Amino acid sequence: MWSLNTIDYAVILGYLGALVVLGLALERMASRSLDDYFIGGRRLPWWALGVSGMAYFLDMTGTMVITSFLFLLGPRGLFIEFRGGAVLVLAFMMLWAGKWHRRSKCLTGAEWMVFRFGDGLGGRFAQAVSAMAGIVSSVGMLAYLIKGAGLFLTMFFPYSPLTCTLIMIGITTIYTMISGFYGVVFTDLFQSAIIVIGVIIVTGMAVVRIAGVEDFGALAVQVTGNADWMSTLPQWKTDMPAGYEQYEALVMFAFFYLMKNIFLGVTAGADSRYFGARSDRECGLLSLFWTTLMTVRWPMMMAFAVMGIFLIHDLFPDPTVMTQTSELIKANIAGIDKTQWANTISNITNHPEQFSPALVDGLRTLLGEQGWMQKLMLVGYEGHVDPERILPAVLLFNIPPGLRGLLLVVLLAAAMSTFNATVNLTTGFITRDIYQKYIHRSASTRELIYISWTGVCLIVVVSFVFAFSIQSINDIWGWIVMGLGGGLLIPGLLRLLWWRFNGGGFAAGTFVGLVAAILQRYYYPNLDERLQFLFLGAIGMIAAVAGTYLTRPEDDAVVARFYRITRPFGIWGPYRKRLSPGDQAALKIEHRNDILASPFALLWQICMFILPMQAVIGAWNAFYPTLAVCIVCALCMYFIWFRHLPENNYFEPGEEAGVKMGHETE
Repeated sequence: MWSLNTIDYAVILGYLGALVVLGLALERMASRSLDDYFIGGRRLPWWALGVSGMAYFLDMTGTMVITSFLFLLGPRGLFIEFRGGAVLVLAFMMLWAGKWHRRSKCLTGAEWMVFRFGDGLGGRFAQAVSAMAGIVSSVGMLAYLIKGAGLFLTMFFPYSPLTCTLIMIGITTIYTMISGFYGVVFTDLFQSAIIVIGVIIVTGMAVVRIAGVEDFGALAVQVTGNADWMSTLPQWKTDMPAGYEQYEALVMFAFFYLMKNIFLGVTAGADSRYFGARSDRECGLLSLFWTTLMTVRWPMMMAFAVMGIFLIHDLFPDPTVMTQTSELIKANIAGIDKTQWANTISNITNHPEQFSPALVDGLRTLLGEQGWMQKLMLVGYEGHVDPERILPAVLLFNIPPGLRGLLLVVLLAAAMSTFNATVNLTTGFITRDIYQKYIHRSASTRELIYISWTGVCLIVVVSFVFAFSIQSINDIWGWIVMGLGGGLLIPGLLRLLWWRFNGGGFAAGTFVGLVAAILQRYYYPNLDERLQFLFLGAIGMIAAVAGTYLTRPEDDAVVARFYRITRPFGIWGPYRKRLSPGDQAALKIEHRNDILASPFALLWQICMFILPMQAVIGAWNAFYPTLAVCIVCALCMYFIWFRHLPENNYFEPGEEAGVKMGHETE
């Protein structure tokens, strides 16, 4: 069944080999200090960090899942992405969250807690709990990536999802371990160039294919059953197939996640790229560049969705065949459920001799002797097309050899860039916030790097176990962004917005929220996502406020220094009054501009993502109004925010924070 040829394999192997060579070449630079290993020594330019951010957000699993939403809904599938937050959070990271964290001169988000709360008991406890929460979050994210990559790669290689993922992640782990953040950024630059080439190719193919039919909109409706497929705006009621019922009330769904991500956006910014930025201005520039580059993701996914519609129309002119196929498998394999479906399908296609002749012959009859294995991979548990398989199916059926290998490399690059950045972030917690802080404070740089390598291996193993113990990609992501996100949201907000909030409150809120999220995942895994978020958010808030008032306020000098350097908006009256009148006036203008620019930045970002999708499908009646809104928002952003980006900080370089933790020498 496998249609990769020698050229495809040569392209893939050449790409993987180039990554390993690049990692080895960067090893010397990465090993000079922890600053170099984890944030590139704060020497990398804003445009390189922006490109790296784009590559980080453009993961294979997310691309595959969002393509499935676009296949089902058309451009309106964008509003389901509100759930993940990439469409929304970037706006707030651009305006204020990035610079608030950069000013600390810390290496990790957990270390930032010592900067915020001091190095007393509260601050150290907050740091430890924050590191633990970061590790758990990263394990969830890596599991999400691993699960999706396995399902994707098994379409192309005669191996199980587990084996396919082990090969890809093994190579990524090697070059991430040896090259650190330099490897993350420079491989992202290399991978982003490949991604742009792939976007141009697949988008061009989709546009040409649409031009060859009289009414593509009618064809999309026929294949998907969605009468409003060409529409951009969400409807109050949207028909969705089994397994996707939670998205039927799309307007309310989108509004809920919009509100959630506005709150989440205020707390974001504890990212290696911001810690590694050279100035406040470069924080804004890298975010602006990052957001703009993210635009390339959407025409690619829309193009795959379009080509998926043509593919399903050609392969399954009678859609009842998929229902019959699903029923045949369930009748011949006793006790099979949704959690086992992907592995079962993979086993049937890879090892048909291990199954009954009645099953195999029946599948051949239903699906056709020619290409029945490939068609089988598209059949979902419920008896309709599995939309999460659309993207790999398009590559398998519609892309010629050689070019197929290149586009596979594009998606491998997307997966690896997200994986290596997540691993780098997580090992920072292990190395900086646990080992160096509590175990060996005077450890050398070389020793700490060896510890980070051990941490990489440990995190990857745990993530693998988690990935292959859950039901679906969607299941993992829902828990990450809603259950875990809800549990950790309130402490993340209060640490920036309330002067009285202390390390005890942060530790209590984060720890209780984290434990509650894990228990919810274990005992009530099917709880509605929105209830997860609200319930766990309430628990986190109660614990955070209680922990704050049950413990002593932080040292006044620590809080004063934090505010003098970071200067967030919020309830900071006692410390704002200590600033000079000139600084107070400048700060008022900065906060006003940041807040006034936020709705324009948010709407601009959404328009930037919708526009290329509208262009791909030729929805020009919607394209031009969207373009007008985008231009107006961009102009408002320029005059309100961009032209006021500071060249320098409010304080002298010697005042910048930095948290000293042992000796970083050989």
